[in-house]
Amino acid sequence: MTVTHIPPLPVRDKAAGRALSPMLTRLAEERATGVLVREHGVLHLAEGRVVHAESPCSPGLGVLLTAHGTLATAAWQQAAAHTTSPPRAAELLLESGLLPVGALELCHLDALYDAGYFALAPSSTPGRFRYDHTPRPGPLPSVPVVALERETLRRRLLLHRLWPDPAADSAPLIRADPPAPAPLTPRQRAVLDRVDGVRTATGIALDLGRQAFHTLVDVRRLAAAGRLAAAPGAVPDPVPPYPPPVADPDIALLKRLRDALEAL
Repeated sequence: MTVTHIPPLPVRDKAAGRALSPMLTRLAEERATGVLVREHGVLHLAEGRVVHAESPCSPGLGVLLTAHGTLATAAWQQAAAHTTSPPRAAELLLESGLLPVGALELCHLDALYDAGYFALAPSSTPGRFRYDHTPRPGPLPSVPVVALERETLRRRLLLHRLWPDPAADSAPLIRADPPAPAPLTPRQRAVLDRVDGVRTATGIALDLGRQAFHTLVDVRRLAAAGRLAAAPGAVPDPVPPYPPPVADPDIALLKRLRDALEAL
């Protein structure tokens, strides 16, 4: 497989030591509590720390808990019916004794870093923040903003080193037949078995119940080995943008002006 053009690493600021999101850095410094809405996901903050992340590119906490037998699907569905917050649903299961605390904390952090990676992707629109001083319930661990940004940069660099063309990250995937295929790991075989010209990496991650980033690692390695590629002429799946938070119109206008200035 020949790559005619190698795209640059998608880091907005070329100085890797700088913040990926100046707004997020400012919110961390002021110990803000609320929801940061970005083009590809949302970050929930409590006192300047990230307590939860969601993205349509990432399977989410419920999938990670139920996919491999940690929790029964019916139990998750019952808890989720009582709240719109996945962490709160998990905490209800913890309180009822249906979920071990260690398993919950591990899956919560896995989901947070996975969705956070996509939420912090370079975007074409400025983020919006909704302040919310409701006390954060439950014992779920949080992470510093700097830790999430550092891990996001590490993951970008890893993908770039594995295979620098990101076309296969979001487009429908097709199989390729290299002359001398290298052996596959069980994880890679599971991914390749689901390549059908329709599924994207995100769809495969959801089907497998795995973190989306880990699936991207397998996809990039398979692309580097010549075993798969983006479908010819395929248009990458659009990521549905999150709606802006509902707020007082005057405050919303001021925040939009502030966001626009920060984006300059």
